[in-house]
Amino acid sequence: MNQEEQNNKEHEAEENDQENPEVEISGEQEEIENIKTQLEEKNEEIINLNNELKEANDKFLRKAAEFENLKKRTAKERIQFYGNAKVEALRDFLPINDDLKRTLKAAEEVEVENTFLEGVKMVANKFDEVLKKYGVEAIDEVDVPFNVDFHDAMMKQKAPSDEVESNMVLQVLEPGYKMKDRVIRHAKVIVSE
Repeated sequence: MNQEEQNNKEHEAEENDQENPEVEISGEQEEIENIKTQLEEKNEEIINLNNELKEANDKFLRKAAEFENLKKRTAKERIQFYGNAKVEALRDFLPINDDLKRTLKAAEEVEVENTFLEGVKMVANKFDEVLKKYGVEAIDEVDVPFNVDFHDAMMKQKAPSDEVESNMVLQVLEPGYKMKDRVIRHAKVIVSE
């Protein structure tokens, strides 16, 4: 091919390009539309992933809150269980303490060997120390208003004087005990009419 033929072909190609500029533009528009479609798909995918991330984060926060609540509830139940076990153990020992006190009271009325009496007093004192150690207080007051939270009325009787009001504790038959605000055993009492 000579120089002239080559120039003619190039010239024809340029004329064809100038005659069909729409082909070139429509190809670019199609490419732009494809890019826009891909961009919209990617944006939609990003939105979906963000929503999934929010849901996962929300689930994680709920699970973390549930776990914290479980830890608190477990700690509270453990303390409550320990307190209940302590109360039950103390409740089982209270009749022994009552028997020791009755023994000491009976020993005052009967002649008993002094060393035996001292031994019983020592055991009773140790019992009292253990009860104090655990914050146990006796409910054994007389001349106080009857309170169903602390007392069990065993019977009602006429007051010894007219000055005593109705529903007053006249006598404690068996002392009750409480630990802080919790009653371990109600006091058995006689109440005025």
